[in-house]
Amino acid sequence: MAKQAGRTTATMSKRRLAFSLTVAALCTGLAGAVLATPATGILSATVWARGRFLDPVDIKVKVDDGRQEVIHVPDARETVVQQIVIGPGGQTGWHSHPGPVVVLIKSGTLTLYSGEHGCEARAYSAGQAFVDSGQGHVHLAANRSATENVELWATYFDVPPQGAFRLDAANPGTCPF
Repeated sequence: MAKQAGRTTATMSKRRLAFSLTVAALCTGLAGAVLATPATGILSATVWARGRFLDPVDIKVKVDDGRQEVIHVPDARETVVQQIVIGPGGQTGWHSHPGPVVVLIKSGTLTLYSGEHGCEARAYSAGQAFVDSGQGHVHLAANRSATENVELWATYFDVPPQGAFRLDAANPGTCPF
């Protein structure tokens, strides 16, 4: 009987632990959803293509924007191509990406705000491109025009298989908006 009581106590302790971990995971997920900043004025966000590399691919990009950053992605997974149209006054909400992103501005002017560098803003206009490092770089992209749309094309690298290429983030508090 003592053996059986010991097993019952151990089983109950394991169940309590599992229940506690489940509740903690749910609370963490809900907190992230509550803290996320929603996008506004996104007129369309169409995924045109998604594919996985069949052979091992190693991506290395060097960006020299005054900070000289080398982005290295060993064994990249999936790649996604998306067209996004942001209406006048619209913005993406704070977010990051799992891997690097190459962004091409087709029309309009996009202002990119970095959450890591004291609300540093940089504007990109039609015909220009930039690389976002991904890997947790929290940022917000906005259309500051009152009259014209911004159309951009983004190629996301190192996306988890069938996974998200945009990761919502809380407002880092570095910008006055």
